[in-house]
Amino acid sequence: MVKPQNQFVQYERWYRVSIWSGLFVLCLIPITLAAETDSDQPIAAKRPVVNQPDSNHILTVEELAEKAKESVASVSFAGRDGQQAGLGTGFVISADGLIATNLHVIGEARPITVQLSDGEKYDVKEVYATDRQMDLAVLRIDAKDLTPLPLAEPETLKQGADIVVLGNPQGLRYSVVKGVNSGTREIDGKPMIQLAIPIEPGNSGGPVLDSLGRVQGIVTLKSAVTRNLGYAVNISALKQLLEKPNPVPINRWLTIGTLDERLWKPLFGSRWRQRAGRIMVDGFGSGLGSRSLCVSQEALPELPYEIAVEVKLDDESGAAGLIFYSDENTKHYGFYPSNKSLRISRFDGPDVFLWRVLEEKKSNSYRDGEWNQLKVRLEAERIVCYVNDDQVFEVKDQRYTQGKVGLAKFRNTVASFRGFQVASEIAPYRPSKETAQKILDLTEDLRVDRPPKEELIEEVVKETDQKRAQQALQERARLLKKQAERLQQLAQSIHERAVRDELRALFTDKKEADIDLLSAALLVARLDNSEVELKAYLNQVSSMVNEIQKTLPADANAKAKLKALNQYLFHETGFHGSRTNYYSRSNSYINETIEDREGLPITLAILYMELGRRLGLDIEGVGLPGHFVVRVNSTAEKGELVDVFESGAILSDEAAKVMIVSANSGQFDESFLEAQPKREIIKRMLRNLLNLARDSEDVQSMLRYVETMIAIDDELLQERWLRAVLRYQTGRITEAMADADYLLEKSPEGFDLRRIHEFRNYLETVKQSE
Repeated sequence: MVKPQNQFVQYERWYRVSIWSGLFVLCLIPITLAAETDSDQPIAAKRPVVNQPDSNHILTVEELAEKAKESVASVSFAGRDGQQAGLGTGFVISADGLIATNLHVIGEARPITVQLSDGEKYDVKEVYATDRQMDLAVLRIDAKDLTPLPLAEPETLKQGADIVVLGNPQGLRYSVVKGVNSGTREIDGKPMIQLAIPIEPGNSGGPVLDSLGRVQGIVTLKSAVTRNLGYAVNISALKQLLEKPNPVPINRWLTIGTLDERLWKPLFGSRWRQRAGRIMVDGFGSGLGSRSLCVSQEALPELPYEIAVEVKLDDESGAAGLIFYSDENTKHYGFYPSNKSLRISRFDGPDVFLWRVLEEKKSNSYRDGEWNQLKVRLEAERIVCYVNDDQVFEVKDQRYTQGKVGLAKFRNTVASFRGFQVASEIAPYRPSKETAQKILDLTEDLRVDRPPKEELIEEVVKETDQKRAQQALQERARLLKKQAERLQQLAQSIHERAVRDELRALFTDKKEADIDLLSAALLVARLDNSEVELKAYLNQVSSMVNEIQKTLPADANAKAKLKALNQYLFHETGFHGSRTNYYSRSNSYINETIEDREGLPITLAILYMELGRRLGLDIEGVGLPGHFVVRVNSTAEKGELVDVFESGAILSDEAAKVMIVSANSGQFDESFLEAQPKREIIKRMLRNLLNLARDSEDVQSMLRYVETMIAIDDELLQERWLRAVLRYQTGRITEAMADADYLLEKSPEGFDLRRIHEFRNYLETVKQSE
């Protein structure tokens, strides 16, 4: 007959509780560690000095948490893509850098990182000991003077005793939970401590402390059936493991993504790895300019010879490429893209004074964000550098004439390399112009409604090898893609021009009372969304007016109309100021304010003004600094300020003055209380959008808003200067020069004309180089 206790264990399902790619691991990971040979000795396996409890003083949970905090760590490993794939807990067991955890927490053959309580991160240098059956691992990091947790003596934890578990559940750093030792249970033939305690993913590897602060176990399992139940490996298993460790250096532990040390020698930190024929690198290096090197160990031919590699940067503000004539230390040459330019440099030592940029220039042959081949030809008296087969540098610097070749990265660049070659002569990277043209001629009539025929594939391959045929077609595809982007840009520019023309027409030769403010606001929205139909929203506003009028008698006075307007807008339909997402662009679009019944002070005010105008009320906009309100002139002799953002609340003159003073450097300026012309209201809307675009570094949108502001007010000189800069940043050099010429001709007061002259001269230089 099966005992109830064993029956429970038999039918219960268990989860490992490390976080692994968002999934709970269902079973122990089978890891077999290769035996070390005498020729590849691991770090000396000296027995750690284990801390022992210093008193029999019973600690509160708060005292335990505070005392143990600096000894608890988070342990993570990287997945096959280099990103964090697993996260668990560990704890310090020796002052010289030993960390205990679960084996399943550290993955299999993956880079492991330990983060201590002070936030400092350490790459694991050695897997000091492992026990697959008991799911234990001990890691070594390069740290000293740590505070280890004391390990309890076996059989000192009584059933029913209070316990505390420390860990990182769900990735939350350093969490503390109190529970009870329910007793010892046998799980899969192993004695385990049963914990009456909530266990979550990320707790794996965490210490189980008794009331004296001693480690009694290591958390390893949680129940999939009930929340407050888990299991821990008894501390005696860890002590036995420490008696007979089986150390493995991290370079032997890693098998996935590790560079072949016979072919490559990484220098100065960073993380170099390989996958699918590529070499990838990330992280700051320890050399000059956060430089890190990966030196080829391949034998080099006699001069002259060539080296080449394809490189792709995740961010073009970074720098990575080739090195040559390297002493496998701090001296070498480098050829690499850096911040969208190409550069050849010489490094003569470890500091900035021994670094010389020999030449630097931009190249039209370099393709931002794509794979580019860098090639260097080394001859007895010169160095020639190419990008994608086009020569960019020829230098005759002869400081170094021999040494290793390889790869380099600088700063916090994330880069990928492929196709590294060393040969007396390297074949061209791209197909010849003649071959490329033949391939393009063959594909001229390629149909877009069906895949290419087999016969066409055969004809293309006949012209050259498959790689170059592919390159020629990809080059053509890139060009067509850019042409498509330019066509879309042209279509967008035509749309923007049409909107600006419509908006300009609303203000040209019009009296203030005749300007259609609602249509103007809708055109601002249409600037960013071509699908905004003005007529539909104008009709919707008319319907809203009709709904309000139904509640009014024929002889309703201004006060009754205002009351009905407020009742309808703020109480019946729920229009309100946007507080939770104030800086969303949606709040600046009047159509979305109408649809979502939420907006900024200015968009709500425009709707309020337009509804009021259609009801026969005299309402004007007032642009307080940082807050737009309205003045209702129909209900009081001097008019009342109304804060539409605050559901139509009356704003006293005193409160308005306080707002002006607080936003205007402590000075009161009565002009802020004046009614704003409708043109100024639209310009204010556009400035709001301009600021949002600036905050998100959206240069194209910034230009769009500035262009529109100038379209309705060509006297805006500051905006014209900003437009000149934005036009330059978006490649519109001729247009930027026109703006600079306009400002120089006007010579407005307060402008730095010398700076504008310098900018104009620079633009001329750029234009000549195109």
